[in-house]
Amino acid sequence: MLDWFTSRSRYRRKAEELYGVVVAAARQTALFSKGGIPDTPEGRFEAVALFLFLAVDRLQQEGAEGERMGQRLIEAFVTDMDDCLREMGVGDLSVPKKVQRAANAFYERALAYRAGLKAVGGDELAGALARFVLKGSPPTRAAQLGPYVRNVAAGLAQTSSREARAGQLTFLPFHVTEALT
Repeated sequence: MLDWFTSRSRYRRKAEELYGVVVAAARQTALFSKGGIPDTPEGRFEAVALFLFLAVDRLQQEGAEGERMGQRLIEAFVTDMDDCLREMGVGDLSVPKKVQRAANAFYERALAYRAGLKAVGGDELAGALARFVLKGSPPTRAAQLGPYVRNVAAGLAQTSSREARAGQLTFLPFHVTEALT
């Protein structure tokens, strides 16, 4: 029984560290200044949800151990959402409802992003990015952010199983090769 607690604690600690990496990737200045993601609380949430999806999607390829790590990573996200809402002054009684909405929003986006990454061509992914991440941005932004998301997913796929199960994922930095309109 003690092994269960130790194992759970180890996964939680690794997941919290990985969540820090996810948030750092989602807060790249270029994503907001050149990538078209609105630099608002909603835009920052969308960026975190996108990178969280990419991490969880990669972890799920590692079987039961990866799924446990992914679950702990989502728990770290939920805890962070709870903390952020409280820091923003949201009342204690409405925090659980808003956190539930954030979790549901993440799962909705994960389905759309997964379908977009599996689809041939970039239209479905670009559509999901335009709908969720790039609200109000020109459609060309989604067409340019889509290849970056695909490259990040491909880079994560190159991560070894050992590194992935250890929560050692690395996200490619955002670079714009063409002028955005």
